[in-house]
Amino acid sequence: MLTMDMILVMAVIVAAVFLFIVEWVRVDVVALIVMVTLPLLGLVSGSEAFMGLSSNAVISIIAVIIIGAGLDRTGIMNKVAKPITRLAGNSESRLITLVSATVAVISSFMQNIGAVALFLPATQRVSKKMNVPPSRILIPMGFLGIIGGCLTLVGSSPLILLNDLLAPNDLEPFGLFDVTPIGIALVVAALIYFVLFGRFILPSRGLATEGGAGEIDFGKIYYAANGLFELRVPEECSVCDKTLEEMGIRPDYLVTVVAVAKHAEERKIFAPTRRLKLKPGDDIAVVGNRDNVERFAHDFGLELKDKLEAFEDDLSSGNAGMVEAIVTPRSELEGKTLREVHFREKFQVNPIAIRKGQKVFYGGLSDIPLHSGDMILLQGLWERFAILRDSKDLSFITPFEAEVMKTHKAKAALLCFGVALVLVISGSVKLSVALMTGAVGMILTGVLSVDEAYHAVDWRTVFLLGGLIPLGVATEKTGAAAYIASQILSLIGDVSPIVLLTVIGLLTSAFTLVVSNVGATVLLVPLAINMAMGGGADPRMAALTVAVAASNTFVLPTHQVNAYIMGPGEYKTVDYIKAGSVMTVLYLVVMIGTMYALYGITA
Repeated sequence: MLTMDMILVMAVIVAAVFLFIVEWVRVDVVALIVMVTLPLLGLVSGSEAFMGLSSNAVISIIAVIIIGAGLDRTGIMNKVAKPITRLAGNSESRLITLVSATVAVISSFMQNIGAVALFLPATQRVSKKMNVPPSRILIPMGFLGIIGGCLTLVGSSPLILLNDLLAPNDLEPFGLFDVTPIGIALVVAALIYFVLFGRFILPSRGLATEGGAGEIDFGKIYYAANGLFELRVPEECSVCDKTLEEMGIRPDYLVTVVAVAKHAEERKIFAPTRRLKLKPGDDIAVVGNRDNVERFAHDFGLELKDKLEAFEDDLSSGNAGMVEAIVTPRSELEGKTLREVHFREKFQVNPIAIRKGQKVFYGGLSDIPLHSGDMILLQGLWERFAILRDSKDLSFITPFEAEVMKTHKAKAALLCFGVALVLVISGSVKLSVALMTGAVGMILTGVLSVDEAYHAVDWRTVFLLGGLIPLGVATEKTGAAAYIASQILSLIGDVSPIVLLTVIGLLTSAFTLVVSNVGATVLLVPLAINMAMGGGADPRMAALTVAVAASNTFVLPTHQVNAYIMGPGEYKTVDYIKAGSVMTVLYLVVMIGTMYALYGITA
C-alpha cells in the first residue's frame, strides 16, 4: 500500500533526477539539497542524513584518488605509457589495442578520467607521428577507460559503493576480484569490436587534409618560429591614454600582448590584463603572425625590433613557451568565461586561442563560456604552467618539464600501493581501512604532502556520494523500493532470473545516461534487490548488475571521460551515437552472458 512517506521519497527522487537533467545547479549541490531535505521531511534521522560522508564507499574513493595521485606524481604512470605507445609501431589496430587495454587496466585501480588523461598526450603525439587521426584512437581509449573500472571492486564509484548498499539487506559483500570475470569479458569484447569494426564506426578527424577544413591547425599561426616579437613604445606615444583592451589589439590584429617591461618602474608584467596602459619607453612582447604584428606596429607607431632584447631570457624556450590544454570535467572553468574567473590575474598566463569542437576562436576569448573538452592554446612561463596544472582545472596535452617529478619516491609509492592491495585482497580489514592505509603511507613517506593529497581529491564526487547515500536509505526504509519493484514485476509478469537481470541492466543503462552513475546506483540498487527478491532471482547478482551497468554510458558524451575526449578528438554527438549504440548492446549482452555462464544464473 502506498504511504505518504513513500510518496515523499518518490517526490524527492523525481526532483533530484530533474535537477540532474536540467543542471540548474551542480550535481554535488543537488546531493547536498537531498541530504538536508530528507531529515526535514522526517524520512531519515539526522545521523542517517550525514552517514554517507563517513561511509566505507566515500572513504574508499578518497583513498583511491590519493593513491592514484601518488603513483602519478612519482612518474610511474608515465613510465608505463611510453613503452606502450612505442610498441604500437605503425599499426592503427595495435595502437588501439595496446593503449586501450593499458588504460583499462590502469582504470581498475584509479579514476578512469585520470587514466585517460595520462595517456592522452602520448596518444596524440603517436597518432600524429603515424599519420593516424586521433579521432580513430580516442573513442576506443575512452570507452575502455570506462569499462576498465569494472575489472575490480575499487575501479569505479558504483562498484566501490556496492557493498555499502548491500549492508542494509544483510547480503554478503563482494570481494575485490569478484567482478573481474565480467570486467575481463567486457574489455576483450570491446577490443575485438574496435579492432574489427573501428574502420566503419570511427570518424577520421584531427589531421590536416589537403583542401579541407582540417588545414586550419589549432594555433598554427602562433607556432611559427618567428611568432614571438618585441616592440618598443616610442617617446611620442599616441596610444598611452588607452588600455590594451581599448586598443583592440586582439580582435583587430589577431595579436596577443604576452608581456610588458616597464623600465621606468623596473618591473616586468607577464600576462598583462586588459586594463593595463602603455607608457613611453615600455617594451612589449607579442605573439602572432609576422604580417599582423607589422601592421599593428605601423598603425600604432611602435618600433618592431629585430630580436628579443628585454625579454631575451624571460621568454626563452627554457623559461617559457606555448602549450595546449583541455578543460577537465568538473573544472572550475566549466560554464564560465576566462574573464569571470580572472584567469590572467590568477594564473599569469596568456590565452592565445580557444577551440570548441571544430571551431577555433582567436578573438573575444575572455567572453567565451568554456565547457569540458574545450581546448585552449596558452603562452606563459613554465613555472606558471606548473601551478595551473596543479589546479586540475586544465589537463595539458603539450608536455613540459616545469614540474619536478618525485621519481626518487617511486619505490615508496609502489610499496604503499602494494600494501593497500595486499590488505584489500586479504580481507582482514574493511576496504576503506585498507585503501586509506596506502593513502596515509603516501603522505608519511613524502610521496605527497598533506596539501597535495587534499588537492588531489575530487570533493564534488565525495559530496555527491555522501548526499545521495541517505536517499538510498530512505528509499529502502520507507518501503518505496519494494513498492516500485512490485509495480515493475507486475508489469513485466513472471519472468526467469536471466530476463529479470536483463531488465535491470536495461533500466540502469537508460538511467545512467541522464543522471550520474553514482546517482543511478544509489537509486536502483535497492529497487533491484527488491525486484530480485520478488522475482526469485539472486539479490546480490541484481545489485551487481546495477553497479556494472552503471558504466554502460557510451551513446552520449555525458560521461566525464566522453566529454573530456570530445575536444581533442573533434567529435560530434553523432560520433558517440554511432560508436556507442552497438557498444551499449554489446556491453549488456556480454555482461548478462558472463553472469549466466560463471555466476550460476538460471535462464
